[in-house]
Amino acid sequence: MDTARRQALQKDLRTLASNIRADAEGRYDGAEPGWQAGVEWTLLWIENTAAQLTQGSGAAGRQDVAPG
Repeated sequence: MDTARRQALQKDLRTLASNIRADAEGRYDGAEPGWQAGVEWTLLWIENTAAQLTQGSGAAGRQDVAPG
């Protein structure tokens, strides 16, 4: 994948994470147990995936995020 496409996808992923974060704000108090952890894990996964796009592809650049 060329650099411009990687950067565009990275921007889209970060926008998605930002939208999820904004939508989730204020919902934590009344949410079911585990919902907040699921949202946080999803945000970490998206950010990790976006970061990998500029670190190169393959297992060498992979940073696995385990749910907390």
